[in-house]
Amino acid sequence: MPTDLLGLLLRHRLVPVIALNDAGHAEPLGRALVAGGLPIAEITFRTAAAADAIHRMATALPELVVGAGTVLTPAQVDAAVDAGARFIVSPGTSARVLARCAERGVPALPGVATATDIMAALDHGAEIVKFFPAEAAGGLPVLKALAAPFGQVRFVPTGGITPGNLASYLAHPKVVACGGTWMVKTDVIDRGAFDEVEDAVREAVVLAAR
Repeated sequence: MPTDLLGLLLRHRLVPVIALNDAGHAEPLGRALVAGGLPIAEITFRTAAAADAIHRMATALPELVVGAGTVLTPAQVDAAVDAGARFIVSPGTSARVLARCAERGVPALPGVATATDIMAALDHGAEIVKFFPAEAAGGLPVLKALAAPFGQVRFVPTGGITPGNLASYLAHPKVVACGGTWMVKTDVIDRGAFDEVEDAVREAVVLAAR
């Protein structure tokens, strides 16, 4: 069954963006996410462990919706989907990546920072976009300016999102969720402190629900 990406994002309001250096950490990390109340994960292709980590997490925890991030090429789309990824996230808008996602029947979240980016994403059927890098690209004022002429577009700001600015982003009516790393810090995962991850995830879930 295809993933209802919009419903998923609206339900949880947060996407933990995860860089895993060791695929062996995938299952305990996934369990920490589920226990903390956030059964969604974006495993980025910034590390060599990404595809294996996606496979392990998706296989061990079917209740966890696992996606792939930092997807730059059609080959990475294939690797991610073959591993079990149920959605694809990119830092920019690539016609080739979006076309391959459509061919594979997996929802895509292309990255945008300008009106031209949004129009390119719309040309390929995307109506939910990743506003990236959110804070470096101008933050909420720029997002508001971009949202005004594109009434049908929904945004997932990512990049510089913190507990301090999360609420202001989520309050915008066109923001469906925010991507963040603060609850899944790589150094904490690397030392296997999954109890700390669970606590941080639980706190983030409470913050997002306010």
